[in-house]
Amino acid sequence: MASTVDAPLAFLHKNPVFSGLSDVYNAFQERRERLGLSNPGVVENIAKEVQRDVLTTNLMFSGLRADLTKAFSFNPLFQVSHQFAMGERLSPYTFAALYGTSKVFAQGNIDDQGALSASFNWRWSNAFTTKSRFQIAPGATGQDMAQFENEYLGNDFTATLKALNPSYLEGGLTGIFIGQYLQSVTPKLAVGLEAVWQRAGLTQGPDTAVSYVARYKAENFIASAQLQAQGALNASYWQRLSDKVQAGVDMTLSVAPSGAMMGGLTKEGITTFGAKYDFRMSTFRAQIDSKGKLSCLLEKRVAAPVMMTFAADVDHTTQQAKIGVGISIEAGGEELQEQQDVMGAQPPPNIPF
Repeated sequence: MASTVDAPLAFLHKNPVFSGLSDVYNAFQERRERLGLSNPGVVENIAKEVQRDVLTTNLMFSGLRADLTKAFSFNPLFQVSHQFAMGERLSPYTFAALYGTSKVFAQGNIDDQGALSASFNWRWSNAFTTKSRFQIAPGATGQDMAQFENEYLGNDFTATLKALNPSYLEGGLTGIFIGQYLQSVTPKLAVGLEAVWQRAGLTQGPDTAVSYVARYKAENFIASAQLQAQGALNASYWQRLSDKVQAGVDMTLSVAPSGAMMGGLTKEGITTFGAKYDFRMSTFRAQIDSKGKLSCLLEKRVAAPVMMTFAADVDHTTQQAKIGVGISIEAGGEELQEQQDVMGAQPPPNIPF
């Protein structure tokens, strides 16, 4: 027999004020669902189609590089790699290991100088993921780093909280703390903001900054913009010209006080144009910026496990040219090939990278 006595705290939700607020909230949620909004992604990726997929800036290297990757399993994913390199800002040798499932992602790298970097991500649910990253460098270089991140993916929004080198050992809170929020307002438009609080030491006061972002995604083009608190504006535009061709433009304009006695503002900007061509066995990227720097990158799969990479750039302002050549070999045994054949009809694990 059900008890007719209400719980001690029943008055908190059985009152006219709570009922009215609940009705307003439910009506608001129903309207959001009728709009058919989707998750807009994270703030860092509002311009990824241009900055990461089309442009060559994050892919360029100079010198010689060879990567040998050995995969032991696909589900769970487990592989190790050896990288040998000779060139500018490249470590002669780096060893890396990677492990991933639908719940966990772990990766570690160590080079010949003893510099160690590691990442560990844990997915608590389909919406909530915790990510961490650590970096330890030998000697007194001051490049040690610890970063913690919590990411929540809603149906039509993404909220992220980050902490970079947080500490309370000095008797006060120091470090860099970043909060990000990106919300879909229409099926094509998403807006958001990024708030930063940082304090290098207790002898210094904290600094705060707020940036605003927007992203518009149509059927065959994407436009995004980010206005930073320091007065910098970044805008990008990406468009798919055909099934195999993509093009994009990225512009950055910064306005800051000149520091001269008479005051005034200094303006500095750069605009980069790029294109990406996908062929059957290769990918070609090329870009040119407003400062006269031209670069191109060709990735060619010469065989199933072998990938060749050619990179070159020419800076007409400084009259300098660089070239890079790389080869990547992916090795796997017969047992791994059998596992891949069995998993052909099964979806790969959704790893929380």
